[in-house]
Amino acid sequence: MTRMRTALLALPLAAGLLGVAAPAASASSTPAPTAVTCRGEGIDPAAGLHYRTETLVKAPPGAVWNLHTDVAGWPSWQSAVSTAKRLDPGPLRPGSRFRWTTPVPATPATPATTLVITSTVHQVQPGHCIRWSGPAIGDGLRIDRGVHVWTFTPARGGVLVRTEESWTGKQIEADPATAMKYLAPGLDAWLADLKRTAEASCHR
Repeated sequence: MTRMRTALLALPLAAGLLGVAAPAASASSTPAPTAVTCRGEGIDPAAGLHYRTETLVKAPPGAVWNLHTDVAGWPSWQSAVSTAKRLDPGPLRPGSRFRWTTPVPATPATPATTLVITSTVHQVQPGHCIRWSGPAIGDGLRIDRGVHVWTFTPARGGVLVRTEESWTGKQIEADPATAMKYLAPGLDAWLADLKRTAEASCHR
């Protein structure tokens, strides 16, 4: 999410999870990229804060998917994730839950804290996409609901990973400028960590 990321929700506020609002399209602008969805569901369409990004990972699609969905292993390769624990066994499926933590630096309005994020998976298509949501709660800081969607599309030389996230909550919406300052870099950092780790593993 330093990086306030969101996700749990996998909502990382320190590493990635709120996102900045996507710029509105104008008549002369390039058409906006297609929304990121899993089984027809995307971020919260009413959310005022959201961010979308993507990267090409030069590694086998299956390896990238397995790395990303091994929630318990996140702390070993994501610098912004302190702890991560599955709350149920087996592969991720609708209804699966996990809890993870991420440090968040102090801001003019909130103290430094650790966000505890409890995420619930809603949609998943193994190897192709996953969508989860949940709250992120810390001392003096709360994100009521973050919605995070990921897609994995085979591409020449690897897999195109796209992600989009939205955040809602009175505290976040009261200071969107600060939220945006942390969210976009956090989500970008998550993708960078995923890319670096997956590519390093396949070239060992």
